[in-house]
Amino acid sequence: MAQPKRRWSKARTHKRRSTWKLEEATLGTCPRCHEPIMPHRVCSNCGYYNGKEIVAKKENEEA
Repeated sequence: MAQPKRRWSKARTHKRRSTWKLEEATLGTCPRCHEPIMPHRVCSNCGYYNGKEIVAKKENEEA
């Protein structure tokens, strides 16, 4: 198998890997309860997605 002639320097390696950063998660707001949610997910607070109730929530959860 072919081998590289020379070892890559640390600077060259770090330059190549400098774009491997994590991006912050994009958050939207629920149009019904205005809580921050991830896109294309059911709202964990009210249970709605795309204007329809997907998960039924109990009314007396706070009590």
